[in-house]
Amino acid sequence: MTQRVLIAADKFKGSLTAVQVAERVTAGLRRIVPAVEVASLPVADGGDGTVDAAVAAGFERREVRVAGPLGHEVTAAFALRGDTAVVEMAEASGLQRLPKGVFAPLTASTYGSGELLRAALDAGARTIVFGVGGSATTDGGAGMLSALGARFLDADGEPVPPGGGGLDDLATADLSDLDPRFADVELVLASDVDNPLTGPKGAPAVYGPQKGASPDDVAALDSALAHYAKVLEEAAGPRAAEHAASPGAGAAGGIGYGALLLGARFRAGIEVMLDVLGFAPALERVDLVITGEGSLDEQTLHGKAPAGVAAAARAADKEVVAVCGRLALPPEALGRAGIRRAYALTEIEPDVVKCIADAGPILERVAEQIARDFLT
Repeated sequence: MTQRVLIAADKFKGSLTAVQVAERVTAGLRRIVPAVEVASLPVADGGDGTVDAAVAAGFERREVRVAGPLGHEVTAAFALRGDTAVVEMAEASGLQRLPKGVFAPLTASTYGSGELLRAALDAGARTIVFGVGGSATTDGGAGMLSALGARFLDADGEPVPPGGGGLDDLATADLSDLDPRFADVELVLASDVDNPLTGPKGAPAVYGPQKGASPDDVAALDSALAHYAKVLEEAAGPRAAEHAASPGAGAAGGIGYGALLLGARFRAGIEVMLDVLGFAPALERVDLVITGEGSLDEQTLHGKAPAGVAAAARAADKEVVAVCGRLALPPEALGRAGIRRAYALTEIEPDVVKCIADAGPILERVAEQIARDFLT
């Protein structure tokens, strides 16, 4: 009987895209079992690579010129199929949009992410999956809201400077001109983190250092975002305070908070993407699922793509194995997550630098071993 395999892996960050992972695994499997039927469904958890995953699943790629995190114009993409759009904030406001070695924790803005959302609305989207992660920003979504019609003014009635640092000067917030189309659109905030906006587990404290924030910057950003939420409470009522404490508000430098103010519903990013990409029907037709990402570690277990894929596959009584560059989880943790076995590239090439440089050929060899273990 012909065996059927579904490859539903995320990217190996810094070496292979999710599409390339699927291609390399397919090549390795077929070298050992030429007749194996392979379906690929590249996945993402809402962070960078989310639009690419949607396009690989049949969405149309749409490009638009928007403001990058420092205000310079960039070409960013979203994905569209019918009246459903997948918008990835990292396309406009991600760390990859900063010049190499440059960080701007106090001044980077999400304005371009708001422009991307507006472009999706203009394209006819009635459902928008807003994937957030990998941001260069910690502005609480103020830039995004500004692009959609909000006004954030200082005591002199002038717009506050871009970025989270400028919110310390905020005196009034005017949301009366926010794009009215959001009242009739289903906006889904897709994220793998559930942090609140501020505090010890908030966006500045937990993620600010990854964006170049010093301890003083973190304190300044936390204070500025707390002030921002208070001013918004005066403008929008108690719901603004509730949203600031809600899970997901701190996602991607607080853009989650701005999305919640627009009426977004928060869902785990991988769950949303599996729904959008059609994972359940693809799962019905296969015997083995191969998932993975660059590093399988503790973070994987908290909402990352492989954990979501494994949970859904286990619920359907399908066997799951994982591929990764580096494995930092013991077998019992993998088992609890629904992963029968994990195969790491470093088992074949212990030198991490070589492993990253030659990830494709090594992954093919790993896939050959999976075929021997599970398909012959």
